[in-house]
Amino acid sequence: MANTYTQMNVHAVFSVLGRENLLIDKLRPELFKYISGILKNSKQFPLAVNGYKDHVHIFFELHPTTSVSEVIQIVKTNSSKWINDNNILAEKFNWQSGYGAFTYMRSQRNDVINYIINQEKHHAKRSFKDEYIDLLRKFEIDYKDAYLFEFYDDI
Repeated sequence: MANTYTQMNVHAVFSVLGRENLLIDKLRPELFKYISGILKNSKQFPLAVNGYKDHVHIFFELHPTTSVSEVIQIVKTNSSKWINDNNILAEKFNWQSGYGAFTYMRSQRNDVINYIINQEKHHAKRSFKDEYIDLLRKFEIDYKDAYLFEFYDDI
């Protein structure tokens, strides 16, 4: 792709099916490392991968030949397969359908990376639902409550 120059920084968020707290402390570091590898192997440039007990944040530079939905499908499919094939959890693991995706300028990258890296600390004070709805509002995305993730009181 001669003469093609892009810089698309994408922050995506997705949740465990049923919002179960299955992403236990000992699983998260390996899972996030694995997701980072999936991003690299699909020509994306990972900037930060982290999350909490029931959801994941990924921040990456999108390759111009790939759509955001394609990246999320690859990440969710391969990470759930890895969890299930390695019998990491007692039950079958799945992600909820859907995701949120937001774009940022290069000058905002460090702020987003720090936000994602500090998820555990962040969620000691704030629920995933509040966090997610604030992102939708900040980006002025029209949404319907019926189509959001399943939310439960988690604080």
